[in-house]
Amino acid sequence: MTRFEPTPAASAGVVTMILVLAVIWGLSIPVTKLGLETLPPMTLTALRFGAALPPLFLLSRRQRLPGPALMRVALLGLVGVALGQLAQTLGIEGTSASVGAILSATIPVFVVLFAALRLRQRVSPRQMLGLLAAFAGIALVASGSGGGPDAAATSFSGVAWMLVSSVAIAFYYVWSVELTRAYGAPAVASWSTLAGFLALLPFAAWEASRQLVEPTLGALALAAYLGVFVTAAGLHLWLSLLERVTAAVASSVQYLHPIIGIAVSAAMFGDALGPRFAGGVALILGGLALVVAPGRRR
Repeated sequence: MTRFEPTPAASAGVVTMILVLAVIWGLSIPVTKLGLETLPPMTLTALRFGAALPPLFLLSRRQRLPGPALMRVALLGLVGVALGQLAQTLGIEGTSASVGAILSATIPVFVVLFAALRLRQRVSPRQMLGLLAAFAGIALVASGSGGGPDAAATSFSGVAWMLVSSVAIAFYYVWSVELTRAYGAPAVASWSTLAGFLALLPFAAWEASRQLVEPTLGALALAAYLGVFVTAAGLHLWLSLLERVTAAVASSVQYLHPIIGIAVSAAMFGDALGPRFAGGVALILGGLALVVAPGRRR
């Protein structure tokens, strides 16, 4: 396989897309946490992707996928949408919103690892140091956030689900690069989301059979926000970024959205941001800086 080398430059349009995406994704963790107060995780995730499908297919109405590509996109949807997003919802349920926000910022770490495997992008010693720092930060965040409601809301299983989500979503991002450039971001986003949504329906039905599910108007509005903005608009923006710049440049959005997520979460839920949490955040964001910062080109 040949090396995949999109342009590394970030134009004003790309910077604008990154800023908009940071706000949309930064609100996703606290909004999901709020939705889980009235809806169980599988139901919330299924409603989210049900709301995302109409705008996604509206964007992709002029694009078609051949049979072999459709199968590949469907498999990506099972991993990145069904597994990745359901694991994220379960992770948010088992962590505080602030911890969930910073753990979601580990996605670029796994993007770099998968890009080295799939796209043959070399991992430099500086990036390896960044990876180690990021994982050390994860360990600090997972060990507790200094007491208060933040520590009480975070469990080992919640942290584990968030990391499973990061791995699955990073896999989706990297393995979708070539498909996106060949067939367009709207087509890949819409068909992968449909595949993930169909895979989630049996689990949501099973969940509804075991407990009473009574969605309120507010909960449906939160699910609609997650579907239309976080999934449809966010996924379209992200895949459009990958058509224009390298994964490392596109991943710079991960610097901003955890900061937004943590600030909003602290305001909404009163998360206690203790010294271990602060140290973990510093290690994770510092590690990400080493991972995605451009190095010298030969």
